[in-house]
Amino acid sequence: MELSTGTAPAAAALPPDGPRALPDQDDPASLTVVPARHPARWAAAVAVIVLVAQFVHGLATNPVWEWGVFGDYILSDTIVEAVWVTLQLTAYATVLGFLLGTVLAFMRLSRSPVLQTVAWTYIWIFRSIPMIVQLVFWFNLSALYEELGVGIPFGPVFWSVDSNSLIGTIGAAVIGLTLHQAAYAAEIVRGGVISVDHGQLEAAAALGVPRLRQIRRIVLPQAMRAILPTAGNEIIGLLKGTSVVYVMAIGELFYQVQVVYGRNGRVVPLLLVATAWYVVLTSLLSVAQYYVERHFARGADRTPPPTPLQRARSLAHGLRTAAARRDRSVVPLRTPGDSR
Repeated sequence: MELSTGTAPAAAALPPDGPRALPDQDDPASLTVVPARHPARWAAAVAVIVLVAQFVHGLATNPVWEWGVFGDYILSDTIVEAVWVTLQLTAYATVLGFLLGTVLAFMRLSRSPVLQTVAWTYIWIFRSIPMIVQLVFWFNLSALYEELGVGIPFGPVFWSVDSNSLIGTIGAAVIGLTLHQAAYAAEIVRGGVISVDHGQLEAAAALGVPRLRQIRRIVLPQAMRAILPTAGNEIIGLLKGTSVVYVMAIGELFYQVQVVYGRNGRVVPLLLVATAWYVVLTSLLSVAQYYVERHFARGADRTPPPTPLQRARSLAHGLRTAAARRDRSVVPLRTPGDSR
């Protein structure tokens, strides 16, 4: 038998690292992931950073701000006393306004047409009249009623007192702020109450729970989650709204700032003093609102998010743990023959 001596076909050249398979378009692991690019977002961020840097540079270099004068008055006795008056007006109007507003809210939710009409009329009137008009009206109450007394309706008066003696300047301001605040507080409370499922009241009534206890133990704790955000915003607005009482010459923060810059002519730094105090007080109220909301959210959220203080502690603990691990990793290991 004769064997063929022909030349065998040359083997196909292979790459040095072996055969390569083309990427499978249906296999996600074989695809190259390219992060999304957002040039407009980066351009907007750069523009904002530049504007903020210009503003900060202007605050630091513009002599008109007069930071020395700001430092002289920010903690002066006159300004601190005015801040205390502002806090007092805010506290009185908040407590009394929300108490009266709660009563008005349940009057509107009542089945009595008389109570509904009276509450609706009160809210309509006091939300329609500007606060400054109400304050001026109560400040001049003695022009309308020289004396206030107690007696039989449409009959004789047994005891009376001069209006100016009974209601002073601070009293008129508190009355005006309270009555104005109560109209808005009533709608805030009413909105929170109607957000509670009515079926829970029906279940409580079927169990024989008294009506007042239903409101105190079932309705209000759940309604607070809806009331608090809007109520906190309203209280912060009231804090800043107390500046309107300057028309009554009450020594609150804005009025005292006006008096001081009226004497020395340093308008800008004194306005900065008032601004700084309003920012500080508003920030404190915001922190208090955060923790109060967190307290009333316990029934709805079993694992509430950590507070800023807890986050700071967790971050500090993580940094300490990482530092301790790094120190242990650089300790040299001893060999068996090391006599040291």
